[in-house]
Amino acid sequence: MITSSKKPQFENSLLTPIRFVKGVGPKLATLFGKKGIYTIGDALYFLPRAYEDRRNLETISKLRAGQKETGMGVVLFSGIAFYQNQRKKVFEVTVGDESGSILLKWFHGNERYLRDRFKKGRRIIFSGEVRWFRGRKEIHHPEVEIIDGEIEKDSLNFKRIVPIYSEIEGVYPRTLRRVMKRILEEYAQYLHSPIPIEILERQGLMEFQEAFRRVHFPPNEESLERLNLFQSEGHRRIIFDEFFFLELGLALKKRQVILEKGISFKPDGILLKKGLSQLPFSLTSAQERVLGEILEDLGKPHPMNRLIQGDVGSGKTIVALLASLPVLESGYQVAIMAPTEVLAEQHYSTACRWISPLGIRIALLTSNVKGLEREKIYGEVQRGEIQMIIGTHAIIQEEVEFNRLGLAIIDEQHKFGVVQRGLLRKKGMNPDVLVMTATPIPRTLAMTVYGDLDLSIIDEMPPGRMPIETRVFSEALRGRVYRILREELQKGRQAFIVYPLVEESEKLDLRDATRMAEHLQRDLFPDFKVGLLHGRMKGEEKEAIMKEFKEGKIHLLVATTVIEVGIDIPNASVMVVEHAERFGLSQLHQLRGRIGRGDYPSKCILMAPYRISGEAKIRLQAMENTTDGFKIAEQDLELRGPGEFFGVRQSGLPDFRVGRLLRDASILIEARKEAFRLVEKDPELQNPSHRLLRAVLMERWRGRLDLATIG
Repeated sequence: MITSSKKPQFENSLLTPIRFVKGVGPKLATLFGKKGIYTIGDALYFLPRAYEDRRNLETISKLRAGQKETGMGVVLFSGIAFYQNQRKKVFEVTVGDESGSILLKWFHGNERYLRDRFKKGRRIIFSGEVRWFRGRKEIHHPEVEIIDGEIEKDSLNFKRIVPIYSEIEGVYPRTLRRVMKRILEEYAQYLHSPIPIEILERQGLMEFQEAFRRVHFPPNEESLERLNLFQSEGHRRIIFDEFFFLELGLALKKRQVILEKGISFKPDGILLKKGLSQLPFSLTSAQERVLGEILEDLGKPHPMNRLIQGDVGSGKTIVALLASLPVLESGYQVAIMAPTEVLAEQHYSTACRWISPLGIRIALLTSNVKGLEREKIYGEVQRGEIQMIIGTHAIIQEEVEFNRLGLAIIDEQHKFGVVQRGLLRKKGMNPDVLVMTATPIPRTLAMTVYGDLDLSIIDEMPPGRMPIETRVFSEALRGRVYRILREELQKGRQAFIVYPLVEESEKLDLRDATRMAEHLQRDLFPDFKVGLLHGRMKGEEKEAIMKEFKEGKIHLLVATTVIEVGIDIPNASVMVVEHAERFGLSQLHQLRGRIGRGDYPSKCILMAPYRISGEAKIRLQAMENTTDGFKIAEQDLELRGPGEFFGVRQSGLPDFRVGRLLRDASILIEARKEAFRLVEKDPELQNPSHRLLRAVLMERWRGRLDLATIG
């Protein structure tokens, strides 16, 4: 077979596979592919993660302690050293030049690999924070590059600000720089961003192609500090572009909702008055404000799309239920969808308490409802005899047909994503949509993930919520933890002990919870009743356990994360979380929200081994330091990034390759402002000068916009 070595022509040059770049080829392309770099476009967006100042390398004697410095020298010695009475192994490399020497240290790493890399006599360049220890300079876990050849002739890797890329296994840093340089020279000309010139001028943004050139290989006059903070003008231009096309899509989605004809609910308000009058408590001013915003939306002629955001226990559910009353009074149906059966059952119980007495028929539909009972519910919903249906994913199944769906309420929205939201909307003729979440979302993230929704925040807790003291305990203090539990149980309080779901084997973890429940009952708390609750139990079983716990017949509940949301036990005053280091911040905050609901102070105890990762330490410290859900969410977002934090990849939004929501919040706000302003002037992007803008927008969103008026 004859193959042509000539590079094939691609309609869009940025889609050219990276193997066709001179000097790459199939073998290197495979290594790039492991890092998600398949095309020229992928490579151009693979920006340096850091920058080193190699304009004028100082001698080792001039490297300053307390500063991040870059130096160069020859390996004089390498090997293992022992510290702390021979218990701690450290790999050390002594590097020297004509002025002196410095010690490079690795506290963990592959010894064979390090020995092979740092052979005596090898020239290296190193970078990191210099510190003093026992009278000499050292750097821990430095960035290191092996030097081959003459420095004077190597203008790509020396005598300049040098880009440091994330490591690609099997590809030397110098090879990577050479490939990136060639790609920029040959393909940067094909980068295009059709953002209107007046926006670029207003925002003071540079030309798009130039931004990539300056970010990959900065000119020497650039600020090293701003480059490393991703705050250079080149970075700002690329990040603005990403955010602008995201916000342009959201602006168009929101505009389309405004253009759609919805249902205007304007009843007499008798049902709402009755509902409010029977509550044994007054709404907080934040609840009243949010309810007012929803009622105003319900009266408008286009569909409501609103997010209620509030911390655990702020009273979102009662606001949502009260908001459903004008819809029910107008003769329409209400659907409430929750992510778990436990939460759906909790909402059903609350609705039965406050909504049923007003003469409203309510049904619960989960996977536990089967056979004839399920068929009966289907029929009654279709005929409009059931006015409010509460359930899990079961209510968006094809078989469920509504008579007149007027309002769809979605709880813990981030566990569903926009696809399920869309499916529920399609069950009616443009019903109003109210989504709510107890996972506090920093406003910048809410603007992004829910950019097509109006935002209401319940930022006030009901009076009487008692403080929760949070403490981290190591295994050595387990006896003290059990004493605290016993003291609370003797006061007539109740407690939770939660076990994580271990990734390797949920069965293993489940056995642990079961064994611990037996151990606690038999050996530690024989005079109290210990219960067990986990996700593998049948619905009736879970219900029976929760009923006993609510009634105070079970004093200590051993559970898995099935209790994360939707459990309301005012008498529970202690939450012990075993292996707390395995939980995410938002999850820990949700679990803590199960206590502190009564009239007495509560304690949240986080059990963790003495040795845990740095990130786990930050998470647990954040829990100890604050009960403010918004601060915790910001910390969580910093640690995990938006994709993992909020399931952004499942939510139907374009991915961010460069932009970071918290770090670049000010750019996001400006991009949003410009995108919404443009859509206000040209709602369908019909202006001839916006045609390319429209094409790029549709390509970025790849059909996820679902717009009737565009394309």
